[in-house]
Amino acid sequence: MATSGIIGENRVNDPVTIVIFGASGDLTHRKLIPALYIAYAQDLLPEKFTIVGFARRDYDDETFRTMMADSIKEFSRLPTDDETVGRFVSHIRYHKGDISSMDAYDDLRTKFEDQEAYPENRLFYLSIIPSLFETAVRSLKESGLVVKPGGGPWTRVVIEKPFGRDLESALALNSELLRHLDESQVYRIDHYLGKETVQNILSFRFANAIFEPVFNRSYIDHIQITASETVGMEKGRGGYYDEYGAVRDMVTNHLLQLLCLVTMEAPGDLSAESIRNEKVKVLNATKLDIRKEISDAVFRGQYGGGTDGEGGRIKGYLEEDRIDPESNTESFVAMRLAINNWRWAGVPILLRTGKRMARKTTEVAVQFKVPPLQLFQQVECEDDVCDITRIKPNTLIFQIQPNEGIFLKVGTKRPGMRFVVEDVKMDFSYSGTWNKSLPEAYERLLLDTLHGDSTLFTRSDEVEAEWRVVQPILENLNALKPYTYPPNAWGMPEADWLFHGVEGAWRNK
Repeated sequence: MATSGIIGENRVNDPVTIVIFGASGDLTHRKLIPALYIAYAQDLLPEKFTIVGFARRDYDDETFRTMMADSIKEFSRLPTDDETVGRFVSHIRYHKGDISSMDAYDDLRTKFEDQEAYPENRLFYLSIIPSLFETAVRSLKESGLVVKPGGGPWTRVVIEKPFGRDLESALALNSELLRHLDESQVYRIDHYLGKETVQNILSFRFANAIFEPVFNRSYIDHIQITASETVGMEKGRGGYYDEYGAVRDMVTNHLLQLLCLVTMEAPGDLSAESIRNEKVKVLNATKLDIRKEISDAVFRGQYGGGTDGEGGRIKGYLEEDRIDPESNTESFVAMRLAINNWRWAGVPILLRTGKRMARKTTEVAVQFKVPPLQLFQQVECEDDVCDITRIKPNTLIFQIQPNEGIFLKVGTKRPGMRFVVEDVKMDFSYSGTWNKSLPEAYERLLLDTLHGDSTLFTRSDEVEAEWRVVQPILENLNALKPYTYPPNAWGMPEADWLFHGVEGAWRNK
């Protein structure tokens, strides 16, 4: 993987103007501006840079700078001081405009004629609703704010998920984007790919000779990928979520990207194109593992009402604000996938994600097959009380959040006179190995865009391949009516049926 944008390494040298569309939104305040500030504080931004906030609110430069300074002090993971914050926000300006109005783009182009204040290299970050992506990109091109890739100044455009609602809309969006931009100018951002443990999956697999030879159907029983959240539809998120649901919001980007990294073949080199080529190959080989009906392979759910630990009322999904009381949208989905290639044929891939679940966690668990000959007895002990059980399989766990790390469960002899085996965990946790705080995903990804490193961004054919995996679900929603599951649970028990023929069950830990 290219290292140009890694935190703590190479400084960005190109002078740049960074324009954030939707600058009055939550993402700008909580993530983007704090991430750029941290890069500045670590001397990773170029000497000449300007950040332009683009929004409809009636702010001036000083008002917007004050707001951004407050956001930095609240959300920066590193300590702040007034002097450094002040120097950073002096690079920030505000541009009032409507994304749908060409006049706003023409006014911006006029501003950019002052090349001393606004360097010619331009990064446009579209922190806006997906329905405005096409309008913004078309207007940028028609107003002359986008230049063709070549030897001169560069233009790059970052767009946030979701990249469409289904395969048809994803194809249409890609077609429109690539009508105005070259593929090399488009950075489709998935913040999961900026997380430290996610990146470590590749290095763990391909930098260690002891693991890669057993990453195949001969040794692995199944792979589980879980992304669970304890939150529901607070803070007005119901309007967006009810339109998209768990499949569109989580599976077609975060979970399938994790699947790619843990199952892809080794790339020929660490270039962006080589890595993304291998991800597309494995996505093209991935299908729902349907035996007879699609309902064999997919379970959708909605959380019901209940009580919290203090006796307070928890609303069910259909009771939440801005949710249609007749909604068919899932807040939980579990599915079983198959990868039809030589390495993974016959190995079930089990995905699940949901809201209002028992614990917030994101992990990839690779479960190995049990030894073919059961020579030993296994014990499970709590204090001094032990029970004899079946031999337990080894499990390799990539913990993405919250306790970032890589863990390996193996069997070893329990001390004592009896020859019995007990599970132990080999623990590589980031917190236990390094005392530095981990960089936020957006810190890494924003620097990568400034370096022109597209390794951790999604290519157009990759997006389309992801939608092809889930398109059968979207076409059969009427046959996949959501079950109800209680809040603070691990979904509904029906999802356990996906483990037919598999050694094990969901890791509800």
